Amino acid sequence: MSRTEQNGNGKGSLNDIQSLVNNNPYLLNKLICKELSKTVPLNINWVSPLLSDNYAEYRDDDFVSLLDLTLSTTLNKFWPVRGPQWDALGKAETGEVFLIEAKANIPEMVSPGTKATSAKSLDLISKSLNEVKSFLKIDNTIDWSNRFYQYTNRLAHLYFLREINKVPAYLVNIYFINDQTVDGPTSQCEWESAIKVMKCYLGINRHKLSKYMIDLFIDVKYL
Repeated sequence: MSRTEQNGNGKGSLNDIQSLVNNNPYLLNKLICKELSKTVPLNINWVSPLLSDNYAEYRDDDFVSLLDLTLSTTLNKFWPVRGPQWDALGKAETGEVFLIEAKANIPEMVSPGTKATSAKSLDLISKSLNEVKSFLKIDNTIDWSNRFYQYTNRLAHLYFLREINKVPAYLVNIYFINDQTVDGPTSQCEWESAIKVMKCYLGINRHKLSKYMIDLFIDVKYL
């Protein structure tokens, strides 16, 4: 399914992002505006995960529909079904789209490789990831479908929206601090060190999509 209802009594990033979006969206909007150097605040409407929608998270065509996007190239031509399941989704009144990936501990970052099994799906994933790497001028011999795959497939979807469909999309990675339920990092510095290692492994440095990517470090005490 491309709509998945979530437990409202979970822990870690699942609970953190639910609390942030439903209880303090103003903080999230403020931090995003600050990173984008917006002088006029963005009014972002967060459409998931909402309490009124059983904290559902969306993927595939359902996330496209939820954000009311008109695409010139359909998603299934770029990525097979069961693509990224977004932790949160928002859209500003001015049209900007925000795709959220949230983490509360470092082991979450070290995601396993793709679970796709069919040759057709694997070929499409490989083709699209290589297209993104070529666009970003990244060494094509680095396997993006294996370790840290969650990060690379989200980056690929940003490319799909921004470069292929000209949608004003942003990828926002939220790193929660001091989540004791999952023994999470207690400082931004810890997160930054882990992110540096991940990017080194993937061959990622500053690139053409960097300005559309935002890293937020949020202490759970503000939720």
